[in-house]
Amino acid sequence: MRFSIAIIAASAAIAQAGVFTQQTYDDISISGGVAGNAEQEALAVFSALDLNDLASADEDDIDFLKSVNSICNDAEDEAFNPAIDAADGEEADALQRGKIKNKVLKLEATILRLMIEQAQGEGVADEMAKEQTKLNNNIQQDEDEAGNESTFLSFDATTA
Repeated sequence: MRFSIAIIAASAAIAQAGVFTQQTYDDISISGGVAGNAEQEALAVFSALDLNDLASADEDDIDFLKSVNSICNDAEDEAFNPAIDAADGEEADALQRGKIKNKVLKLEATILRLMIEQAQGEGVADEMAKEQTKLNNNIQQDEDEAGNESTFLSFDATTA
């Protein structure tokens, strides 16, 4: 009997753990390749999350999504912006497209975090509307450049 209870308790602990694992920025980055599919690429990064049961997401999931936002911001400030400033012509344009894809990843993480918080009863509708507007703008910029090369930049950072 004790053995059965221990197995049930261990199983419950595993079920409660977040669905995401710690990853490097380079592993989750969608900045390379071509523009035009950033939304789908970003959603694929977060595909482990059950969108039909966001209320069951735990604090580890929220921390992961917050950390994606943070490291994407850092990559923008410390990698993309300086590289774009130093480049010109098509090189700068490809870097800008990579930066936009990076923003889509960052904003998808933010929207998913807010969706979880909303599903768990928090009042985040105003913030969600603001962030959704930003996301829609960046998705449109990405789609406007569909098929054009976007540049991946390596960045040394890790998620929670």
